[in-house]
Amino acid sequence: MTSAPAAAGLQPSGAQPDGGNAFSWRFITPLFMGSALNPVNSSLIATALVPIAAAMHVSVGRIAVLVSALYLASSIAQPTAGKLAEEFGPRRVFLAGILIVLVGGVVGGVSQNLTTLIVARVLIGVGTSAGYPSAMLLIRRRAEWAGLDKPPGGVLGGLQIAGAATAALGLPLGGVLVSAFGWRATFFVNVPVALVTLIMAGFGIPPDAPAGGSRKARDVAARIDLAGIAGFGGAMTALLVFLMSLPRPDWTALGLAVVLDAGLVFWELRASHPFIDMRLLASNLALTRTYLRWALMALCVYTVLYGITQWIEAGRGLSASAAGLLLLPMAAISAIIMGPISQRNLVRGPLIAGAAASLAGAAGVLFLTTSTPVIWIVIVTLIFGIALGTAASGNQTALYTQAAAGQLGTAAGLFRTFGYVGSIASSAIISIVFHQRVSDHGLHVIAVIMIAASAVTLLVTLADRRLRTRAPATVPVSSQLASRDEQPADSNQENS
Repeated sequence: MTSAPAAAGLQPSGAQPDGGNAFSWRFITPLFMGSALNPVNSSLIATALVPIAAAMHVSVGRIAVLVSALYLASSIAQPTAGKLAEEFGPRRVFLAGILIVLVGGVVGGVSQNLTTLIVARVLIGVGTSAGYPSAMLLIRRRAEWAGLDKPPGGVLGGLQIAGAATAALGLPLGGVLVSAFGWRATFFVNVPVALVTLIMAGFGIPPDAPAGGSRKARDVAARIDLAGIAGFGGAMTALLVFLMSLPRPDWTALGLAVVLDAGLVFWELRASHPFIDMRLLASNLALTRTYLRWALMALCVYTVLYGITQWIEAGRGLSASAAGLLLLPMAAISAIIMGPISQRNLVRGPLIAGAAASLAGAAGVLFLTTSTPVIWIVIVTLIFGIALGTAASGNQTALYTQAAAGQLGTAAGLFRTFGYVGSIASSAIISIVFHQRVSDHGLHVIAVIMIAASAVTLLVTLADRRLRTRAPATVPVSSQLASRDEQPADSNQENS
C-alpha cells in the first residue's frame, strides 16, 4: 500500500517535520495567493464596466454579463475542482487552475470584442476556482503527514483572509488600475500574479503521489461522476439565470432548475461515486447547516459591498472607486479578526458573534440616509467587517471538522458555491429594490431583508447543538501516524 507521506501528496523525507516547519511560508504563500484570486476578480471588474462598454460599443446593461459569467463559472467550477483534486491530486489541479488564470488574463487583456471578453472571464472563473478547494485538501494532507490532528490555526486563518476578506479589495483596486492604466489592466493584472504563484507553487508544494486507479476514460468518468457534474452545472446555470433575470423573472429557467435538481438528486443517490453525496448531506446535517449559514452571511456581506456602494454613488455623487475605498476599513477589520479566531480554532462563539453583528449592522442600515455623516456609514460597514471576519473563520473551521477527509475538496468547493449563491441572490435583491431608482427607502427595504437573513442565521446557529466551542487542538500525533504508516492519508473519515 501507499505510505502516508506519498498518499498525502508530499515528498517523503528522512525525518517527520514538526507542525510549524511543515507549514512554512514556501508552502502556504502560493496557497494564499491562489485562493485570493477568485474573490478579488469577482469584484475587480466592477469599476471597469463603463469603459469596457464604451470600448466595445455596447450598453452597460449588456456588459454586465462579464460579472455573471464569472459568478456562473465559479459556482460550478469550485466543487468540480475539489472533486478533481481528490481524484488527480490537489497540486496538479492547483497548478492547472493557475495556468488557466494566466491564459484568461492574456485573452481578456488583448480582447477586441465582447465574446472574447466573456471567454476570458469564464477562464478566469474556472481557473481561480481551483485555488481554495485544492488548498484546503493540500493543507489537510500536509497536517496528516506532519502528524497533526489539525493544521496550525493561523494557516486556516490566513486561507480565510485570502478567500473572503480580499473580496472587498477588488473595488478600490479595480478603480486604481482603471484610472492609471485603463480597463485592460483588470485582466492583465492576473498575469504577473499567476506567474509568481506558479513559480512559488512549483518550488514550495511537493508533488502529488501518482494517481491511482484505472486511467481508462470510462473509469475516470465514473470515479469523478462526470454525469453528476454535468447535471449540477445545468441545475446551477438554470437557477442563476432565473436569479439574474429578476425583477423580470424567467419562470422557464426556474422550472428547468427544479427539474434538473430533481434529476440530479435521483442520479446521485444511485451513483457509485457521487459528485455530491446526497446521503452524506442528509445524514451530516451539521455540514448542511454550515453551508446555509455561509450562504446567508454572503447574501448580507455582498449586499453591503454592492448595495451600499450603489446607494453612496447615487446619493453623494461618488465614483465607484471612491465608494469602494470606504469599504477598505471593512476588509481590514475582518482580516484582523480572522487571525486570532482561527489560531484558537474557535467555532461556536464566532458564529454566534458573526450572526449577531450582521443583525446589528443590518439594523444600523435602517437609520442611514443621504444626509448621514460618512463616519456613521463607515461604522456600519465596520460592523459587517466584524460579521464577515467571525463568520468566515467559524464556518471554515466547522467545515474542516465536519467534512469527511476524503471529500474535503468537494466539500470546500461546495462551501464556496453556496457563498456565490448568496452573492447572486444579493444582486437579485439589489436589482429588484433599486430597479426604478436608488433611494433611501430602497436601502431601508434592503436593510429589512438583511435583518431577516441575519435573524435566521442567528437562530440556526443558536439551535445547532452539534457545533463545537472549538475544533480539536493542533497536537502532534506522531505515534498515531507511525502506526498508520501503511494507510492512505485520506482514509480517516471525519463526520462531526
